Amino acid sequence: GGPRHGGTAAPAAAPQESASDVVRWAAFSCVLVPVVLVGYGTSLAGAAGAALGLAAVTGVCRVLLRQSERGAARARAERRRAAAGRPSRAAPGARRGGRHAGPNAPGD
Repeated sequence: GGPRHGGTAAPAAAPQESASDVVRWAAFSCVLVPVVLVGYGTSLAGAAGAALGLAAVTGVCRVLLRQSERGAARARAERRRAAAGRPSRAAPGARRGGRHAGPNAPGD
């Protein structure tokens, strides 16, 4: 097959967009499923129960997705801080770079 979605790489914000899309589709299904159930002859009470169950699952998933996004953002921020702090971790006066043999250093 050919490349998916136009063959371009997904932007960095794609996970957040897909998470909010999942929540939107879940909310849509909370409305659609009971309508379809009533259309196929399910009682209003049964359809309402299905709607409440779907709404509860959707709410829990939304909370978990938000926690996951916050954790990922914290991890990215910590990695950035660690990467920015690396050069300053050397002791004052410490030499950077490779090994330099002095006149008294043993050689092979």
